[in-house]
Amino acid sequence: MAEIVQTSVVRRASSSDAARARAPLAKPARTLTPIGDVSAAQWQALSARAAEPNGYYLPEWELAVQASARGRVGASALSAWNDAGNLIGLMPVISMWRAYKVPLPVLVSADPYGTLSTPLLDRANTEDAAAHLLESARQAGAHALILRDTSLDGAAMKAVTEVLRRDRITPRVLQSHVRAALDATHDAEELLREALGPKKLKELRRQRNRLAENGEVHFEVARTPAEVTTAIETFLILEASGWKGKRGTALVQHEGDAAFIRRAVPDLAANGQCEVATLRAGVTPVAAAIVLRHLDRAFYFKLGVDERFSKFSPGVQLTLDLTRHLCADPEIALVDSTANADHPMINPIWRGRLAIGDVLIPLRRGDLVAPLAQSALALRRLAREPARRAIRLIRKRQEKSA
Repeated sequence: MAEIVQTSVVRRASSSDAARARAPLAKPARTLTPIGDVSAAQWQALSARAAEPNGYYLPEWELAVQASARGRVGASALSAWNDAGNLIGLMPVISMWRAYKVPLPVLVSADPYGTLSTPLLDRANTEDAAAHLLESARQAGAHALILRDTSLDGAAMKAVTEVLRRDRITPRVLQSHVRAALDATHDAEELLREALGPKKLKELRRQRNRLAENGEVHFEVARTPAEVTTAIETFLILEASGWKGKRGTALVQHEGDAAFIRRAVPDLAANGQCEVATLRAGVTPVAAAIVLRHLDRAFYFKLGVDERFSKFSPGVQLTLDLTRHLCADPEIALVDSTANADHPMINPIWRGRLAIGDVLIPLRRGDLVAPLAQSALALRRLAREPARRAIRLIRKRQEKSA
């Protein structure tokens, strides 16, 4: 169970709060429970009924994360159930202490090894699912929730906001940004012409022709478990060969991360929910990317390139082919880049934008824990911002070179 109540109490608790904290839960497994104890069948069924897609909260992905991913194991599941015994809401969570080293009774969405933590809510009754999820958090002892990297304009956040409005509670956006997205319902060539213009496209064609001097350039997509099992090894080699490897953040450089991705990708591919795209010059792979799929949305997880071919922009070349591939797929309506704000490679190519942010959700009107949590996080960001700014600058330069 996630540790959400710390020994340092920041406000004087009322006697009713104390009674609630001491009272045993009637159904503890239905409020907060280890991720691995959630019924896989119930979780998969909820994923198929989700009001808003989130590939990083698919059971195959999240269970693989929880099994071995570095620094991400040990999360709990905040869950909501209806009277018929069906799972109607789910969000992996950790304590605020674990997330930020802040000792407050607050639950925080767990890092799913992807920049999206929008909870899964049943589309048949989204507001009811949201209400049950918030009540489960209260029963678990939390005074507030923090949703990190959540979709601000999506169905899940709208449902949560409406449920809070009934209790005259307003969620607080702690930070927000927009990131690149692709409207895959449009013609790819038209989108690319509008985004890049004829001059840039001509330059990219010239680079592709130069790349072809090393062998015929072709784009391939691995979809089956057997295909992605092979393709993921190509991706891991490419990712570790570049700046991510030099920085020590490539997946294959950490045993737990490598085990996670080698498990998650084929497990998702078995359900048609993951594919690995590779660009080759002859027999030589020059770029590879992992793409998750959930309902009518795709998620561009990671890209690896062979930097020996950097003057031909292999990452951009693969992304152009991936754009054409996804726009041609009638099942995909939107592609979330899941990239950082102002990403120098993807932003000029995919001109759609998604609003993403961290949201603080008070669970009791007038409770002092929520404003205390907001103040603590503001001070934490202020102290860390100079270092973050320097890291972002370095990463932008590295990403641009890919």
